[in-house]
Amino acid sequence: MGKLEETWMIVSVIILVIFMAIVGYQTFALGMGPPSNKDIIDPQKVDEQAPFDEPGVFEVGENKYEVVMTLETFAFNPGDIEVPVGAEVEFIMTSKDVSHGIQIPGTNLNAMVLPGHIQRITQVFNEPGEYLILCNEYCGIGHQAMFTKITVK
Repeated sequence: MGKLEETWMIVSVIILVIFMAIVGYQTFALGMGPPSNKDIIDPQKVDEQAPFDEPGVFEVGENKYEVVMTLETFAFNPGDIEVPVGAEVEFIMTSKDVSHGIQIPGTNLNAMVLPGHIQRITQVFNEPGEYLILCNEYCGIGHQAMFTKITVK
């Protein structure tokens, strides 16, 4: 093996090790790992399984709310959501059909929602107003019409 080939092999291995260390740090120290199979659901029977048999907004504590939401062909269920200012809102979501994304511009809420997996993400809304909720993962021909809003009062 020539000197140049040996150098490139060493550099390549070092780069791979660095990338693996970064991904490991993000996953274990920062909790940014991909969803596991810990919370799974049969995507064909979403409407029959709790908590998705009754989607909606539920007060679960003092200024704490749960939004149980299903994402399906170009729709969020429930549609328009209303919560008080300063509320900690945990979104519990699943998809009935294809991969969707949920994003609320102006906040740090951005997640993938996959069929058969339950996605949980929490957001605190400190400013009153209307926040757009949109699907940021192409989900079919009507994707551009998949949005709703959350009103914070």
